Amino acid sequence: MAYTPVRLVLASTSPRRYDLLTRIGAPPDRFAAPDIDEDPHDGERPRDYVLRMAREKAQAVQRDAGEIVLAGDTTIALGRRILGKPEDEGDLRRMLALLSGRRHHCLSAVCVIDREGRVRVRLSDTVVAFKRLTAQDIDWYTASGEGMGKAGGYAIQGRAEVFVRFLSGSHSGVVGLPLFETRALLQASGYRLG
Repeated sequence: MAYTPVRLVLASTSPRRYDLLTRIGAPPDRFAAPDIDEDPHDGERPRDYVLRMAREKAQAVQRDAGEIVLAGDTTIALGRRILGKPEDEGDLRRMLALLSGRRHHCLSAVCVIDREGRVRVRLSDTVVAFKRLTAQDIDWYTASGEGMGKAGGYAIQGRAEVFVRFLSGSHSGVVGLPLFETRALLQASGYRLG
């Protein structure tokens, strides 16, 4: 039976996710920004939240014949607390102070919907520990503007990497798309990586 090429739709406009997919030979054929409510439900645990977000993002995107949809979501969990994207500079400073000198979990979920509509979801859980941050560290990082729009208020692939004293798990998951899980889901969904 001849292989029918599969078109990949990335349910995101994130340049980081695009770059990560390209690194594993899966450049998206098109992008579609999902329009969903990303607020956590009352009492929702971080793991449940990130898995739900990835699934809802994938399901919110129109899938045409011959296409599969890939969506991802990443959040920072400090105990049962979900640290999303900072709302402003004050919120960013608050998040950095919370992470200072502590371990936290970076949860990154991936969802793929294949051509037949089957939904597959995987979760990557990475433990990250920050050094104790000084007021100068927080000022320096906040002034860079890098943490805005990032889960937990930091980008590990940028300046914030100097704060990381320990990491156990998926570096690419902390960036925004765990490549081990992503590759497995794509292959299970009939996508051939280039």
